Amino acid sequence: MRQTDRLALFPIGAVVNSAGHLVVGGCDAVDLAATYGTPLYLYDEGTVRARAAEFKCEFGRRYPEVSILYACKAFINRSLLKVLAEEGLGLDVVSGGEIEIARSAGFPMSAVSFPGNNKSLAELSLALDAGVGRIVVDNFDELKMLGDLAREKSVKVDVLLRITPGVDPHTHRYEATGTLDSKFGFPLAQAESALASAMAIPQLTVLGLHFHVGSQVEDTEAHEQAISIVLEFAAKMAKKRQFTLRELSVGGGYPVLYTIDCPVPDLSIFAEAITRTVKNKCDELGLPLPRLVVEPGRSLVAQAGVALYTVGVTKNVPGIRTYVSVDGGMADNIRPALYQSRMEAVIANRMEEETAGPYTIAGKFCESGDILIWDIHLPVPHGGDLLATPGCGAYNIPQSCNYNAFARPAVVLVGDGNARLIRRRETIEDLMACEV
Repeated sequence: MRQTDRLALFPIGAVVNSAGHLVVGGCDAVDLAATYGTPLYLYDEGTVRARAAEFKCEFGRRYPEVSILYACKAFINRSLLKVLAEEGLGLDVVSGGEIEIARSAGFPMSAVSFPGNNKSLAELSLALDAGVGRIVVDNFDELKMLGDLAREKSVKVDVLLRITPGVDPHTHRYEATGTLDSKFGFPLAQAESALASAMAIPQLTVLGLHFHVGSQVEDTEAHEQAISIVLEFAAKMAKKRQFTLRELSVGGGYPVLYTIDCPVPDLSIFAEAITRTVKNKCDELGLPLPRLVVEPGRSLVAQAGVALYTVGVTKNVPGIRTYVSVDGGMADNIRPALYQSRMEAVIANRMEEETAGPYTIAGKFCESGDILIWDIHLPVPHGGDLLATPGCGAYNIPQSCNYNAFARPAVVLVGDGNARLIRRRETIEDLMACEV
């Protein structure tokens, strides 16, 4: 395989310039590394905007009323939120911290939805004070807490109930959220009781139902099954409890292309299956069409992100493996160790050279599991080379840590040949700032 074959994994418009360097968002990756240091994360603004537009188009042209909410756990940054607000997206938050960041960015709070399995009293209070548009109620304790809080504050709260439909999405077990044995949501057997309790609280307006089957789900079957199950429940509750389903959130979980040899379905396949199933099932059950809520996270920003590392030492174990170490690893990119995720990479300063190997890309952290990529073919790596890893826009920075006193990387937003620092590199002083 030629390195240039991997360009399809990089942000839209990534190219190789006349110097043989990788160019992202019109910016030479080698120049960016020289300016900002490594490890360094790049986010291509054009790719983020294109993916936002694609979600709006693919779902919007198939269904009358659609809201696209970015699940910001994938990566939250005020500059990114401003871009997404300009694109007309809403926001899905899962913590008080994410609410505060969104509010500080001037994000319209009425377009924010707040799920999560263990919201604290303080977080719920913050959400009500901030004017968060929807609270997605996850359990009975939260339902009581929210009702009491709404009464105390004399406010009306729009809520959705999160249902666990008992569907297996056939993904990594850490990424499955819609199965019966899950920490999230009301099991279907408890859903009627939850709905009745919520409808009995005058301060709460139950607008609809929410589910999320999991992440990196590579076919539409789980979504279709879950939609049918949840709509059948809604139809039953319409007759028995006079419940009107005005909103249906189908979550996210749409897959991302991480390696050339494992293609994933196009977004249009999911949009068609989901909207068709909702419309057909509502027609079958005699339900009016609810507003459809879609919550992409990874699938909106993963392709936009690129991690840049500097190659360090090489270790050859004759007859077994050649390890090539870089200056980052599991502290900024935990997915390979946590989920056994596969990725690819290129030598960004020598894109046109022939590949050799295989080489195993190792991180610098004191764990044997700190391996980013097993057995990848690259040009012979040398110390000082620049390794670029695509598909790093989702979860890498949010899940990063300070293991081995590692200072989290800087983040740069690129586009139209311009680069802007949107998160500075941490310093050792930052790491010690909380010590007393």
